[in-house]
Amino acid sequence: MIMKFSTLLTIMMMTSSFVFADHHAGSPFNGKDLKGWSTKKKAKGKDSWVVGIPTQSKENPKTLNAGEGHGAMINKVSGHGQSWDIYSSKKWGGKFRIELEVMVPKGANSGIYVMGEYEVQVLDSYGKAKLGGGDMGAIYGAQPPKVNACKKPGEWQKYVIDFQAPGYDGSGKKVSNAKFIKVELNGQILHENVEMKGPTPSGVTGKEAAKGPIMFQGDHGPVAYRNIKIKSI
Repeated sequence: MIMKFSTLLTIMMMTSSFVFADHHAGSPFNGKDLKGWSTKKKAKGKDSWVVGIPTQSKENPKTLNAGEGHGAMINKVSGHGQSWDIYSSKKWGGKFRIELEVMVPKGANSGIYVMGEYEVQVLDSYGKAKLGGGDMGAIYGAQPPKVNACKKPGEWQKYVIDFQAPGYDGSGKKVSNAKFIKVELNGQILHENVEMKGPTPSGVTGKEAAKGPIMFQGDHGPVAYRNIKIKSI
């Protein structure tokens, strides 16, 4: 009986370990700290990214509180220009998928920079009837989203981004453009097959490459990200 219980306990521990490993498989963020991430330093502001449990402040709905715990990376600032952008040390190329959840408080602004150079906008656009190239889900400055899929500020929202990196030949000459194969927000399709002739503004380097990191804009206000998974497709 003791042997059977011991065997069962071992199996349960192994299963638990596999589940934990799978949860973070392909993730540049371990949910516990910011190891593997760097900030893009600027003349103003400071590194205000922390790990915790975010909630929209009841006293000031334009800010996020960062409670103790693990799970989300939070840009803990109260306004524009107070923090820096943050990007991963790991890089991706070819064809890949990004899945993540994002939370913005009222009126907040951020961005998901695919390969560090191609921005999908993050903005509180809840309830807005007419969308432009700077609203939630837009490919910034290039194409507005097809629909407004933005949830209320303070709620978690899920992005799924399928992307094709630019192609290069053996001499390093670019032979094909980068492409947003598909962008979904909260289960609704925002973009399909959008070619990018070049990077959007304010990326990590401003230059295209065969591989690049993921970057989150931090110099435009408070935001939180969690459950970040990236895999080849």
